[in-house]
Amino acid sequence: MTTTLDSPVVSAAPALRRLYFARFGFAIVWAALLFSTGKHLGGLATALLILYPLFDVAAAVVDARSAGAAGPTRGLYVNMAISLLAALGLVVATGSGVPQVLRVWGAWAIIAGVIQLIVAIKRRALGGQWPMILSGGLSVLAGGSFVMSAGAENPVLTSIAGYAVLGAIFFLVSAIRLGRAAKGN
Repeated sequence: MTTTLDSPVVSAAPALRRLYFARFGFAIVWAALLFSTGKHLGGLATALLILYPLFDVAAAVVDARSAGAAGPTRGLYVNMAISLLAALGLVVATGSGVPQVLRVWGAWAIIAGVIQLIVAIKRRALGGQWPMILSGGLSVLAGGSFVMSAGAENPVLTSIAGYAVLGAIFFLVSAIRLGRAAKGN
């Protein structure tokens, strides 16, 4: 697919780049807070766990609005629904303990990873999507790991913070690549 600077795909790139930078910053701060409070499932850790998928919903809303005709908005709407369900699931799971939180988070990571992979593949023409493709695939694997780790003797939440840091790095790399693609490099 060939795009011109006037095409909806290319014109969506600057907004997507800004969104990726915002997602990077949020995820880094969020992960640092979870690393420092996530040794136990206390009030702050619970709030952070529920906040992350809610932020994902908000980011998908911004993404869908800025994508416009460049699409693929259907995947973004599915992601909004899945992330909202994850937040609700985490509200319930946090009352049941770390293993249940890891199961809910893992299921969400798997489904959201598949969606991210599909959306990024459809956005290849934008440039800067290979990090998002890799991130989607790794999210599926990480989700499976969270589900499996829920059965460990002493499961921990801090692995989720590591997952967020890795996702943040992918958002940063993709934002940088989108900027280079827009400049023609």
